[in-house]
Amino acid sequence: MKINVIMPKMGESINEGTVIKWHKNVGDHVKKDEIIFEIATDKVDTEIPSSTTGILSEILVKEQETVDVDTVVAIIDSEADSRVVPPSVDEPTITSEIDTMKEKEETNSVDTSSKEQRIDTSESNRFYSPLVMNIARKENVSLSELETLQGTGASGRVTKNDILKYIAEKKSGVKSQASHANLQRVESPTQTFGNNETEIIPMDNIRQKIMEHMINSRDTSVHVTAVNEVDMSRIYNYIRSHKDELWAKEKVKLTYMSFISYACVNALKEFPLINASVDGSNIVMKKFINLGIAVAVEPNGLIVPNIKNAENLNVRGFAKAVAGLSENARSKKLKPDDIMNGTFSITNYGVFGLQFGTPIINQPEVAILGVGAVIKKPVVVEVDGADSITIKPMMYLSISHDHRLVDGMLGGKFLKSVKDHLENFDTSMV
Repeated sequence: MKINVIMPKMGESINEGTVIKWHKNVGDHVKKDEIIFEIATDKVDTEIPSSTTGILSEILVKEQETVDVDTVVAIIDSEADSRVVPPSVDEPTITSEIDTMKEKEETNSVDTSSKEQRIDTSESNRFYSPLVMNIARKENVSLSELETLQGTGASGRVTKNDILKYIAEKKSGVKSQASHANLQRVESPTQTFGNNETEIIPMDNIRQKIMEHMINSRDTSVHVTAVNEVDMSRIYNYIRSHKDELWAKEKVKLTYMSFISYACVNALKEFPLINASVDGSNIVMKKFINLGIAVAVEPNGLIVPNIKNAENLNVRGFAKAVAGLSENARSKKLKPDDIMNGTFSITNYGVFGLQFGTPIINQPEVAILGVGAVIKKPVVVEVDGADSITIKPMMYLSISHDHRLVDGMLGGKFLKSVKDHLENFDTSMV
């Protein structure tokens, strides 16, 4: 039996993935759950295991090639022995026949006629697929117009959807201004230094996807940021007194993030609109909390896996969950479900010694909490009606929220709630 290996969907907004490495070659024996290839998307860089045991008979997508989700990237012959059976010309797989039919249909649908212009791409530095070129000829899209398009494919490649969108906008009369802006951007100089003064380093796939995701968030949400300072004395003292005991008994590593996550979830229960999302003119209220924790991955990646049904966890549960997600993210063991359907995110830039920042919202969420470093500093306190100065472990929290749905009052109340939960934490609940 021939089993199709497909490009998995690694998130609700993910439509494509890039094969960055094959761990197996054609003819290799593969065990069920054994890692066979690695992929990269704008949200995750992860290893994909085999769903069956057999022989890897075909690899259809090469390394560094980007394809849509659900695309067949390889075929495993679950009944084959160690002998490689080459694909038969007379007996192609059902999948191959279907793919061939689809390819013919797409090609036929954009077949050129005698009236269509020919496009000479010899002067272009960009690659255009045959399908894109056929569509361009069919719709009389010139090379100069193609050059102005910002592709959404790998390395900025123009995809079928990109050119069809351009054609639709052009016919509706709304593209001329955007095209002019793109043309200006393309024709503007990219550097003004000599070759011996600079080094050009191509972005890897994950960095390109992060860039696109951040630009999309900027252009979608109306970002507003508020900051508050939190006295972490109660939690600081509890961690210092109990961390060794809990580690010895339960292998639970208590961190500030465990308490912050718990306080954040309680605040989300109090203000559920912060846990919602925007769908056109509708507000989507979530009856669950999937708490995303941003994890920095070397050398320059960022992944936001989420803790499912976080409303059911206590502090120790968060300690285990956060540690598990972080380890899986850095060892490329995340599953597709780990990064899907998040409802609210926390990013901890305090681990790098930073005090506060203005994080970008993780779409399609409407807010994100930023956590700064806990730093001892002098603060003014009132004792018996008199002001005095003492040393306390203090921390800044910031919330970036989408002003389309969350106004300043709601964002401020939410942040104040998180602060109150942390400063008055009932440590008996740990």
